[in-house]
Amino acid sequence: MTGITKAACIGGGVIGGGWIARFLLAGIDVNVFDPHPEASRIVGEVLANAEKAYAMLTGAPLPPRGRLTFCTTLEEAVAGADWIQESVPERLDLKRGVLTEIDAVARPDALIGSSTSGLLPTDLQRDMKHPERLFVAHPYNPVYLLPLVEIVGGEKTSTATIQTAMERLVPIGMKGVHIAKEIEAFVGDRLLEALWREALWLIHDDICTVETLDDVIRYSFGLRWAQMGLFQTYRIAGGEAGMRHFLAQFGPCLAWPWTKLTDVVDLDDALIEKIGRQSDEQAAGLSIRELERIRDENLVGILQALKGGHDGEGWGAGKLLKDFEQSLWAEAGRANTSFDPLKPLRLVETKVGPAWVDYNGHMTEHRYLQVFGDTSDALLRLIGVDLAYVEAGRSYYTVETHIRHLGEAKLGQAIHSTCQILSVDEKRLHVFHTLHDTVTGEALASAEHMLLHVDSKAGKATPAPAVILDKVKSIAEAHANLVSPEGVGRHVGQKR
Repeated sequence: MTGITKAACIGGGVIGGGWIARFLLAGIDVNVFDPHPEASRIVGEVLANAEKAYAMLTGAPLPPRGRLTFCTTLEEAVAGADWIQESVPERLDLKRGVLTEIDAVARPDALIGSSTSGLLPTDLQRDMKHPERLFVAHPYNPVYLLPLVEIVGGEKTSTATIQTAMERLVPIGMKGVHIAKEIEAFVGDRLLEALWREALWLIHDDICTVETLDDVIRYSFGLRWAQMGLFQTYRIAGGEAGMRHFLAQFGPCLAWPWTKLTDVVDLDDALIEKIGRQSDEQAAGLSIRELERIRDENLVGILQALKGGHDGEGWGAGKLLKDFEQSLWAEAGRANTSFDPLKPLRLVETKVGPAWVDYNGHMTEHRYLQVFGDTSDALLRLIGVDLAYVEAGRSYYTVETHIRHLGEAKLGQAIHSTCQILSVDEKRLHVFHTLHDTVTGEALASAEHMLLHVDSKAGKATPAPAVILDKVKSIAEAHANLVSPEGVGRHVGQKR
């Protein structure tokens, strides 16, 4: 499957910034054009939130972050890009003009997606010389966490463009859904607009406050929708007789005058002020950035829960996350790590992000174990114990660990880990990892591990196959010439 090799984002606001973060964290270089004087700051803040969210979302090895480049012209931004995402303000004349300009200077085979939340792609592609490559790619905020993209073609959009766009979203952890017929506002926003219209009437008529209305959603059907959507939820509501029974029982209610979906509320100054005041009270002083971070943490928790659903197979967006992680692990397993036999293996490069620190700004204890675990995983992939090997029912399990904290890893600090193999036999692998400050080289922590080769199906330790042992022994033989690391064999509380 061919993925996106270089992206261009035209517009770096809330949605454009989310696209930028999604691409960058998938290892894709991104050119940005946005004439807004604060564009760099806005994108930087969105990216910081995205990196914090990803640190909580997955332990799979992300590719090296893509290179972010702010360009002074649109032509410079789209040069060389094979996916161009337009996210300028929602005005037909503006979007049409920008997309037509993109079309004139982009690579002939570049795909051009618009983030519009409701404009018709046929109207957007009207003046383009190559309209067949224009489609709507409508995401949901935050783009770096919510995986759905509505893919909508116009009258002149080619079938090949739709198919290619759907395929290229998969490697960045997103799910494209093809909307079969062109329609204003597509599917998601039409559903949201119906709910929003009724919500405005409920506030207008003083039935409830904005906080009460939000509570009704987030403590009830919002939780159901997060994992099962609308129709499957109602199928269950029909009991053993299923959807047909539900429709027969509750269908007549549609004729009752419960809602005002066909009436448009007058958003006059009084209603705007009422909603604004209640919204300020609901926020309780939290800034937009703080609310975004809370939102991200909640979404990560839901996605993680869904990842473990359905007997561990994953469910809905959680299964998509699980599949995305498996692709990350598989890609990491294909990476070839060369090593200097005169030095320990340098296996993990990372940075201490906001999600990794405690109230003192120092890396929390369990993150040290995570980095050392990632180091062991990187070693195992190097010797052939990759995702396919594990799925076949064999792996190395860590049975003993001793971590020493020698220094302090702090927020924003670049760190890396090294691994020295101390000994190996048919079943055991004895390793010593060290965590370093990348700038100074200072040792911040060390971890000594004993791993056993296990047949997970049989539930017992078994000899590793020759193809694995040969690889690990070649490294161990080289490491036998290294000086034994300080701290090998220490026990807890042992005096220096």
